[in-house]
Amino acid sequence: VCHHSCNGSSGINAEYGGHKLDLHFHLIRLGFFSSDNELITTNLDKAKELIELGGDWDRRNRLKVYTGFYAMSIRNFKDAASNFLDTVSTFTSYELMSYHTFIKYAITAAMLTLDRKELTEKVVEGADINEVLHDIPLFRRYIDSLYHAQYTEFFAALAEIEYFLKKDRMLAKHATFYVREMRVRSYSQLLESYSNLTVNYMANSFGVSEAFIDKELSRFIATGALNAKIDKVGGIVQANKPDRKNAQYQAVIKQGDLLLNRIQKLSRVITI
Repeated sequence: VCHHSCNGSSGINAEYGGHKLDLHFHLIRLGFFSSDNELITTNLDKAKELIELGGDWDRRNRLKVYTGFYAMSIRNFKDAASNFLDTVSTFTSYELMSYHTFIKYAITAAMLTLDRKELTEKVVEGADINEVLHDIPLFRRYIDSLYHAQYTEFFAALAEIEYFLKKDRMLAKHATFYVREMRVRSYSQLLESYSNLTVNYMANSFGVSEAFIDKELSRFIATGALNAKIDKVGGIVQANKPDRKNAQYQAVIKQGDLLLNRIQKLSRVITI
């Protein structure tokens, strides 16, 4: 019955929907400013509902940036990387952050969560990111040193990245976690290339003392973050390369005591 009139008002509805979306974006920004996660999530959900009803291209992209920014603020770097990298070439959210800051965030999240193939395609060879890297040389060093296995340079860059994180309002509370996880990533990358390494070789590779490496590896091995074992007598680090099911099982164990019931279920079907 209202088919004709509904069509006739579609432009007005689209305009009204756009204004409503802008209001939700404004409230999300207020949430970021006041660290009010409930305000942020409520308005993100409402914005997503409106976008699904037919939001325009620009607002769809802005919603991805806002979603990624919130994900990063709650330590969900995987979702942050996904949303940020989807909008590198279409970024218009200058009311939230500068483009350079956005690229820094995208790199920070991607370095932690992307596998080597994705990192190559989306960051190392990403044309839009590379255009900005000459303006932010620290982040170029950060990417290149890990990618090319220059671990002494990587540790030096990571120390500067830690300073950047600690100065950032959204990332300061995640700085210790992030740096620890990136150290684990770099140790894992080196160990993937060898069956056995001496503690001395690893210490030299990272430009640190044997005592530091021994302490670091022991801690990460004990928590299950690193699949390796140390022969203290011979000073040898032996890499364990578990099968995929075992790796999935270890990933579940890392979640902590809250998942013990799931682990018990998994232990019946996964052989270690």
